[in-house]
Amino acid sequence: MCGIAGLISEKRSHEAREVYVRGMMKALDHRGPDGEGFYTSGCISVGHKRLSIIDLDHGQQPFLSDDGRYMLVYNGEIYNYIELRQQLVQKGARFKTFSDTEVLLRILIQEGEAGILKLNGMFAFAFFDLQEERFMLCRDRTGIKPLYYSVAEGELMFASEIKAFFQKGLLKAEVYEPGLNEYLTYQFCLGEKTMFQNVYKIEPGYYMTGRRGVIENKVKYWDTNFAVDNYHNEDYFDDQLLSLLYDSVKLQMRSDVTVGVYLSGGVDSSAIAILASEILGSGMEAFHGKFAEGPAYDESHYAKIISGHTDSRYHEVVPTVHDFIREFPRLIYALDEPVAGPGSFPQLLVSRSASDHVKVILGGQGGDELFCGYARYLIGYLEQAIKGSIFETQEEGKYLVNLQTIIKSLPLLKQYTPLMRTFWQKGLFEDMDARYFRLIDRSPDLDELLAPDMLSRFDKKQVFESFVSIFNHPDTQSYINKMTHFDLKTLLPSLLQVEDRVSMLSSIESRVPLLDHRIVDLVTTMPPTVKFNEGQTKYIFKKTLRNKVPHEVIHRKDKMGFPVPLKEWCKNPEFRSFVGDIMGSTKARQRGIFKSGIDTRLMDQDANYGRQLWGMLSLEMWHQKFIDE
Repeated sequence: MCGIAGLISEKRSHEAREVYVRGMMKALDHRGPDGEGFYTSGCISVGHKRLSIIDLDHGQQPFLSDDGRYMLVYNGEIYNYIELRQQLVQKGARFKTFSDTEVLLRILIQEGEAGILKLNGMFAFAFFDLQEERFMLCRDRTGIKPLYYSVAEGELMFASEIKAFFQKGLLKAEVYEPGLNEYLTYQFCLGEKTMFQNVYKIEPGYYMTGRRGVIENKVKYWDTNFAVDNYHNEDYFDDQLLSLLYDSVKLQMRSDVTVGVYLSGGVDSSAIAILASEILGSGMEAFHGKFAEGPAYDESHYAKIISGHTDSRYHEVVPTVHDFIREFPRLIYALDEPVAGPGSFPQLLVSRSASDHVKVILGGQGGDELFCGYARYLIGYLEQAIKGSIFETQEEGKYLVNLQTIIKSLPLLKQYTPLMRTFWQKGLFEDMDARYFRLIDRSPDLDELLAPDMLSRFDKKQVFESFVSIFNHPDTQSYINKMTHFDLKTLLPSLLQVEDRVSMLSSIESRVPLLDHRIVDLVTTMPPTVKFNEGQTKYIFKKTLRNKVPHEVIHRKDKMGFPVPLKEWCKNPEFRSFVGDIMGSTKARQRGIFKSGIDTRLMDQDANYGRQLWGMLSLEMWHQKFIDE
């Protein structure tokens, strides 16, 4: 786990490039406290910050081939590097180290772009043919590890974090309005867009090639596959899933440093902890976060059940409003973009606690998107069932759910009545894309939040068209597949961005076994009736783990998702003053994004407007940290 940065430019001298790249590396110090490397050749200069996880004494980067022709800088872990190394040795290769870095370099030299498909891991790398001055920039299949680039006039720069581009005046931080519009809608950006002008993501499952500073090709080497496998039955998928879960956890526990687990209290992290404990044994370090503001913000009861079940050492973090005030500016800067929700704040503190005990930690990220775990999927199918019953039709050809079968799942929606109230207000029985857009749209009240000029520039039609282009994927005939496909391609990468930044800010490596690409490929091809049987969230996942995860955890009906008590904090004078100072500053008022005094109105509302308040506060702090400074 590391940070990488580079500058490819014919118009800058070696000395100038070194100054810029070392400045970029300085911005990535937190990603690699164990070592630093720099290399330049021709028009190419690259840097690397190392967090040592495998082969602690070797594997320093940039890593060069024996003949000096090829060079690699990379961030991540190749979990199957031992098996790949053995295959290369059988073909006559001789290794200098036991690092996965050298394995990756040799795979790319021997097999080129085709070698990427052999990798099981999380990775973002830059690979160079120094003789031909060619490059390849690549990101893992699901976007676990980040990689950004900016290109102009034959000059290309890349880095693990966006903030690296703004060092030494390399690039000016400016707002990209289409990205801002998507943030206001979803609290993340779609595709390769970011909120910064001239800064782009390499999308998950893509690599990019070129020569010198010119991009020649962008290639999608992997994609989610929703072509339904109707040849196998539920028992087959059950057996295959359990086998892959075990193998993924076993592979991702490969490390030369101590490995721990996150315990949220939900079924995803509980499953990972239980499987890891079966492999490792007792005494594993487990980390949980909760709030003291009441049972609605406390899942520690369930986390302690799993801790006891696995005989792990339990560590608990209880963030406070004072922690929030102290950490919020630093958090927004760490994130690069204010993506996703307020759960990133407690995640940061739990990661920091974990860093005192371990250097690698396993979590359950990806389970909701992969196994149909969000309540909004059930809300969508409740409407689907009502529509089918009234009009005696079924859009998916055969009943995945109907009113009779979905009833037993509805108690899960008890705490989501505010969302349902909004959802049912308009657009009933529209097309699938319009209905799901309303479920994930966080901007229905923008006319009440945005200043008139900003509202006039907000292009909701363009935002919806971008949404439709992803949602209506030709392989996703089922509504549940359309919804989960969109979330895997958009929401999940934003959550993984949070996971990456908060763990790296604490200089620990976060691993996500549920996103092993073999598991993703298996689950996306399952028939919808296997994944979402009768509207039961995480049906196949829970069935597979029914004899491993305690009944009280696997069948709990009060799913939380790490809520933050912003509503309660709105009554705290110190918190109100903190929000008022940010939103009421001269620059915030001059910016003209939000209506004057909207922060006070939101804090005074009886209803829970925490997500809107978070989005507004985060956006203004982002402007202050990046655009103003």
